[in-house]
Amino acid sequence: MATTKEQMARIIEAQPEDSSYEEILRELAFARMVERGIDDSDAGRTISNREMQERIRSWRS
Repeated sequence: MATTKEQMARIIEAQPEDSSYEEILRELAFARMVERGIDDSDAGRTISNREMQERIRSWRS
């Protein structure tokens, strides 16, 4: 398993040479969000599609 530093370095290296600071940070943040989502799913911290639909509806009110 790669260390956090190695994972971050791989993401940064995969970016185009002309990437901005903001673009690189966005990619790092996205990778972290995906990782957290997978961890949540593995731990059973999920909700149904119906529950998510209800939550989204409540945001619109």
